Amino acid sequence: MATPDDEERTLSDWSRTLTQALQILDLEVDHPRIVELADRSAHLVGPHAGVISAFLVGYAAGTVTTKSREETSAAVEKAATTVTTVIEKDEETQEQKGWTGSAQ
Repeated sequence: MATPDDEERTLSDWSRTLTQALQILDLEVDHPRIVELADRSAHLVGPHAGVISAFLVGYAAGTVTTKSREETSAAVEKAATTVTTVIEKDEETQEQKGWTGSAQ
């Protein structure tokens, strides 16, 4: 069974492979942040929502003009924070509904 360290190492290797292939060598990927965002999206919406959420974070960050690694990281963080805010709002809405409309 893979340990969390093994998974992080695998994700780091994969990220390095992709960033080299895509020629975005100055990008540091916050794997735990993106994985958590994707997992929460998938749980809230459906199995493929996580992939879409992660893609849109990257796309939104990519539309921001940056000149340094810090600015790039900040753009990713801002997009991830926005998506997390939407997720939290939807989670709160679902909690408030409770059993309403569930035929229970």
